[in-house]
Amino acid sequence: MRINVYIAQVTGLSRRGADKVIREGRVSINGRTASIGETVQNNDTLELDGKRLQMPQASTLIALNKPRGYVVSRKGQGAKTIYDLLPKKYYRLKPVGRLDKDSSGLLLLTDDGKLAQALAHPRSQKNKIYIVNLNLPLGDIDKNFLSNGVELEDGLSKLGISGLSADRKTMTITISEGRNRQIRRTFAALNYNVNSLHRIQFGEYDLNGLQSGEFTTITDYLMH
Repeated sequence: MRINVYIAQVTGLSRRGADKVIREGRVSINGRTASIGETVQNNDTLELDGKRLQMPQASTLIALNKPRGYVVSRKGQGAKTIYDLLPKKYYRLKPVGRLDKDSSGLLLLTDDGKLAQALAHPRSQKNKIYIVNLNLPLGDIDKNFLSNGVELEDGLSKLGISGLSADRKTMTITISEGRNRQIRRTFAALNYNVNSLHRIQFGEYDLNGLQSGEFTTITDYLMH
């Protein structure tokens, strides 16, 4: 990469501005004064006014189809963890939100703190969509309760319900919050048990054909 391009990308200067600081003798490369038109290699050390210039590391976002029975933690305390499914180079990534051990589906992981906060913060209103199966058929009265809100110890919980199956046990649930075990606790308040809970979408991201235990790197997230 040409030295003025490198400096421009790291500092935010224009290429003309980068040429100016080089011309003024303020840039060094590997301990010597740099010249306009030089090429920068990966192992070169550049400084501007005595301060090291380093290209920012590219951020990573991956989507994992978490299987049931895996915990979202680095320490499983005897249980399998999601990091058992990932190459070591991804161990630094942190999950965006959680899925409990008995739940499955889409889990996002990233090393970009700002992105994680933007995705997870309540103000973002990112819809999360799940396929839920209950132990009992969902009654009409309870369906209305869920739509209008069920009072939990940490506040009112509203669940958007669609795609109710013929036996009324399987449905699509949409929420924009992300409270701990919210869906399970909401149904439990109405005396239902959740047999299975599978997340299929988080905001603009979905499983996109990922099989259980598979993951993919998302390369276009900066566009969202």
